Amino acid sequence: MANILVVEDEKNMQDIIVTYLQRGGHTCFTANDGVDALMLLKSNPMDFMILDIMMPHLDGFSVCKIAREMSQIPIIILTAKSDECDKLKGYEYGADDYITKPFSPKVLLAKVNALLRRSSINIANTISAGKITILPSSHKIFLDGQEITLTHKEYELLYFFMVNAGQIFSREQLLNRIWGYDFEGSTRTVDTHIKTLRQKLGSEGKHIITLIRSGYKFEVEI
Repeated sequence: MANILVVEDEKNMQDIIVTYLQRGGHTCFTANDGVDALMLLKSNPMDFMILDIMMPHLDGFSVCKIAREMSQIPIIILTAKSDECDKLKGYEYGADDYITKPFSPKVLLAKVNALLRRSSINIANTISAGKITILPSSHKIFLDGQEITLTHKEYELLYFFMVNAGQIFSREQLLNRIWGYDFEGSTRTVDTHIKTLRQKLGSEGKHIITLIRSGYKFEVEI
C-alpha cells in the first residue's frame, strides 16, 4: 500500500489517524510540526500527506505550499478551521481535499484510498529493487530511504535498467537508447556513466552486472 505522512501535533488525534490508516494497510510516518514534516518528506519516499493547519514552528498552509513545490503527492488538509476562505487558501496552496474536525476516521481512510487511486504517484507506479526506489513521476531516487542526486543520464540509465531487469544490453544498445542514434561519442561514455552510477548507489551498485563481451544487465535477487 502507501507511505503516508501524518502531520498532526495533537498526539491523541495523531494516534487515531495512524491506527485507521494502518488498518487500511498503509505505512505511516508522523511529524509533530511543519519543520519535521518537510524534513521527512525530503528524506523519505512518501505517497500521501495528511496535514493539520494549526501547528508550532510552521503552519500547515506554509507546509502545503512548500511540499507542493517538492512533490505532487496528494495532500489532505485536516483542521478545525471551517471558514470558506481557509478552505480556498488550502486549495490555492495545492491541497487536494479538506476535512474539518471533528471527522470520521473511516471517511478519512476512504478519501485517502480514493485519492491514491486517482493519483499519478500511486504506490503502484513506484519502481523498487533492493534498497533502490524510483518515483518516475518526480524523477526522484531513494537509496535505503534517503534521496540521492543523479545526473540526467545516470537517472535514465538506472530507470532503463530497472524497468528491463534481467535483460542484457550491449554498450551500443545502451548508447542508442539513452544518448540517441545521432550521438557522436564512443561506447566508453556508457562505461564511464555506469561507473559513476555504481559509485553513487554504493553497495546497491551490485545490481548492475558487467558481462564480458556482452554488455550489462540489471539483476535483482529473488
